[in-house]
Amino acid sequence: MAELQLQHLDKIYDNNVQAVFDFNMDVRDGELIVLVGPSGCGKSTTLRMVAGLEDISAGHLLLDGKDITQTPAKDRDMAMVFQNYALYGHMTIYENMAFSLTLRKEDPNVIHKKVLAAAEILGLTSQLNKKPSQLSGGQRQRVAMGRSIVRNPKVFLFDEPLSNLDAKLRGATRREILLLHKRLKATMLYVTHDQTEALTLADRIVCMSMGHVQQIGTPLELYDRPDNTFVAGFIGLPPMNFYQGMGFEDGMLKGNGFEVPLTDEEKETLKDYYGREIILGIRPEDISADGPLQIRVTNNENLGMNTLVHGFVGDSAHIVAKLRGWADYRAGDTAGMKFGRKHFFDKDTTLAIR
Repeated sequence: MAELQLQHLDKIYDNNVQAVFDFNMDVRDGELIVLVGPSGCGKSTTLRMVAGLEDISAGHLLLDGKDITQTPAKDRDMAMVFQNYALYGHMTIYENMAFSLTLRKEDPNVIHKKVLAAAEILGLTSQLNKKPSQLSGGQRQRVAMGRSIVRNPKVFLFDEPLSNLDAKLRGATRREILLLHKRLKATMLYVTHDQTEALTLADRIVCMSMGHVQQIGTPLELYDRPDNTFVAGFIGLPPMNFYQGMGFEDGMLKGNGFEVPLTDEEKETLKDYYGREIILGIRPEDISADGPLQIRVTNNENLGMNTLVHGFVGDSAHIVAKLRGWADYRAGDTAGMKFGRKHFFDKDTTLAIR
C-alpha cells in the first residue's frame, strides 16, 4: 500500500522566488500520476519536494497517513529515476542494479534474486555483465529503472526519463514504463513536458503553469473538458485553435470576419453570454472538409493517415485543420470546412463555459 498526500505544498527559494503555489492532491495506491507543463512550471520542483531533494516551504507531505515532510530523502522509501540515468560507468549493469542493496548490506543471495527478477522484467538478463557504455540510451534507462525496482520502494518517481532518447526509443520506453506499472501495480509520479507522454501513461494528469496547478483529471477529462484556455492549448497536438472576441447573437457566433452556427445545446450553454464576447476554441481534429467556412490555405502537411492544413479564415485569423486521409491542397487554394465540437471560454477569466 502506498498512498501519497500532498497538502498545500509551497516552494519559496532564498531569493523569495516562489516556484510552487498551494499544490494539493491525493495520490491513490497504485496510481500513475503525470505532472505535465512547460519548462519552469514547477513540476520537477514538486517531484523533488516529494523525493526529499528540496525542502518544503509550507504544507505537508503524507505517505500512508504518516507525515514525512521533514523526513530525510534516504528514509522516505522512494526511488527516483533521473533524466540522465546516473549510472556508475566503472560498474557492470549487475553491480549498478545491486548497488543500493549492497550499501544496505543485504544478504548477497537476496540481492542476486532481486537483480535477476528485475532484469527479467526489463529484458536485461543478457546485459548484466556489460558496462553502461556498451548499452544504448534506452537500455541504460531500463537499468536505471531496474535499480529502482530492486529496492521495492513504496513510490517510484520519474523525472523526465525519456528526454535524452530519440523519438523511436521514447515510444518504446514509454510502452515499457506502462507495462512495468501494470505489472508492479506500484504508485508512480512521473514528470514530463511532453503531453503525448502524459496522455498515454497517466491514470490522472496534473497540468501546471507558472507554479500553479491548472487542472487535475484523467487524460480524457483534460482533453475533452479543459478547465481553461491554458489546459486546452497545452493538451492536444496540434494545439487548439482560439478565436478571441466572438460575439453571441442571433443563434450564431460572429467575429474575426466569419460566422459559426450553433446547435441548440450550444446556445443553451451560452445563454448567459448573449450579446457578449467569448473565446471560441476548436481542436484541429474537430474540423472537417466540405463546409461553409472558407479557408485560405497557406501550406499543407501530409502525414499519411492525416493531413494538417494551415491557413486563414475570415479577417486573417489563423487556423489549423487536421483532416483524415491524404488531402492535396496547395498554397493559395480556398477550401470549404466546418467546425464540429466547440469549446467556449470566458473572455476575461479564460475559464471554460460549461
